[in-house]
Amino acid sequence: MTSRIVIDGSPAKSSRHGKIPSERGLEALMEAGVILVDKPPGPSSHQLASWARDILGLKRLGHGGTLDPFATGALTLLLGKATRLTEVVLSGNKTYIAVLKIDSSISSKRVKEVLERFAGEIYNVPPLESAVKIRVRTRVISEIKLLESDQENGFHTISVSCQAGTYIRTLARDIGLMLGSPCVLSELHRHSTGSFEQSSLCTMQQLADAAMLAEEGDEEALCRLIAPVERILGSIPGVWIRDSAIASICHGAPLAVPGVVSLDSGMSAGDKTVIWSSKGEAVAVGEMIVNSSDVRDMDEGELVKPKIVLMDKDEYPGAWSGR
Repeated sequence: MTSRIVIDGSPAKSSRHGKIPSERGLEALMEAGVILVDKPPGPSSHQLASWARDILGLKRLGHGGTLDPFATGALTLLLGKATRLTEVVLSGNKTYIAVLKIDSSISSKRVKEVLERFAGEIYNVPPLESAVKIRVRTRVISEIKLLESDQENGFHTISVSCQAGTYIRTLARDIGLMLGSPCVLSELHRHSTGSFEQSSLCTMQQLADAAMLAEEGDEEALCRLIAPVERILGSIPGVWIRDSAIASICHGAPLAVPGVVSLDSGMSAGDKTVIWSSKGEAVAVGEMIVNSSDVRDMDEGELVKPKIVLMDKDEYPGAWSGR
């Protein structure tokens, strides 16, 4: 577990500006929120995002991580300013449930033995159907296991926890090569993505119903379906700052050491970090300029260079009294 380096244990806080993310209303959530949709088989990820855009009446809504049309499961929809974090979502680890169809009758014991050989770093070449450039690359499989087998009909269900960008269709083909029998991906379900689990999923019908209720004045259901943008940033090491330093960050200025309250240890220069307010608001995503271990010995100088500013420039004033 990452420890926290505390620079100022009791910083002054503004009671008149900002808001705890969990207390945001619908308008704020629509401006920077995240929805985890349970994608059905058939439509493409792009089509689903387009439908959600129409349902919610938004100009900016994208998705983070393509699923093939036949696949189902967790698809992250990014609303408003959250679209700036597409790369962050794409880089998150994923968990899949996959059904493999193996041409010949192979025992579950043999399948388990082969699956064990795919744990760790593997070569994973995008399939011909992929929209990305075909080139050899490596990906990390953190866990792969057999859930159940129908040996008579050649169906084997597996669970795969893996690095972002792992092609399960290619993995299925390679498993077949190791087994000495053709193997294809019959079904695919994305169980989780990044920090979102299966329990966070909503269907497109639930989203449409909640949007209709919101139009009639009842916003509660839709607010429950939209998570604050901060939800997708929790796994990234962070820096917590004084409220008085927020405005300059929102205007693109580097974070200087005097504005720091605390930060996670173990960060090095060049690492990605999230700049947080005292209320838990994501101010910006930036890049460390120095190592976090050096901060205690610094009285001045720049610590983080903002790359993606998420907070509105007028959310906090340039100077405030702290009363």
